[in-house]
Amino acid sequence: MAVAAPGAWGALQAGRARLVAACRAWLGPGWRLSGSGAGRREGPAVWAGGPSQRRGYSSEAKTEDELRVRHLEEENRGIVVLGINRAYGKNSLSKSLIKMLSKAVDALKSDKKVRTVIIRSEVPGIFCAGADLKERAKMHSSEVGPFVSKIRAVINDIGGTQRLPRAIGMSLAKELIFSARVLDGQEAKAVGLISHVLEQNQEGDAAYRKALDLAREFLPQGPVAMRVAKLAINQGMEVDLVTGLAIEEACYAQTIPTKDRLEGLLAFKEKRPPRYKGE
Repeated sequence: MAVAAPGAWGALQAGRARLVAACRAWLGPGWRLSGSGAGRREGPAVWAGGPSQRRGYSSEAKTEDELRVRHLEEENRGIVVLGINRAYGKNSLSKSLIKMLSKAVDALKSDKKVRTVIIRSEVPGIFCAGADLKERAKMHSSEVGPFVSKIRAVINDIGGTQRLPRAIGMSLAKELIFSARVLDGQEAKAVGLISHVLEQNQEGDAAYRKALDLAREFLPQGPVAMRVAKLAINQGMEVDLVTGLAIEEACYAQTIPTKDRLEGLLAFKEKRPPRYKGE
């Protein structure tokens, strides 16, 4: 994850930090396995904050403008940018925003041309404030559980009490959650919640530019290999080393009959860049 400070992400709230930190790899050439282990492909994505331009925002926005989907072209072909633009709610996750994210995910997951997705904020100084608590306060208690489940279906790496200890250790996770301490970008990087902290640029999009650089590094790599590598990492982190190595072996076996593997070997022999097709 790339974070610009100040601007793109000034602070992380401990209980919600994993929502963003764990979502580095959401979409791309494939998707992660969801609860049942089916129906999701696996691949890279990058979260970034900060708008591409400093501009005024009204107190309200049209619902359809709260999520903007852009398919980049030319040297960035294969990169899709999901821009969250819910300024009046500090990009908090409302019913409508989750519905739009879900719709965008469904549209992208079957698109083999999509290699990497960048999820960014288009609101100055804000990435995502977490759940929309104003909306939550109006929900009937019977609605809350299904709504949280819907969020998990779209972003299934949330869960501060479970994922935060796995990322930074039980002791520090308890300290942050019990105190509700707010971390700035440098502190979040120091404890391992994020990967990059950047000085903000004049355009206010330093984090996005870093995310775009990372996405460009992903583009030349083999889609099949990236898909199974990420699956091996995600699944392997939840089990012991012996089981993790078995998962890795099983994932590698999936690449053996692919055309991409043969293309990689041929490109190495011919000393040229490989031309992967995800087959």
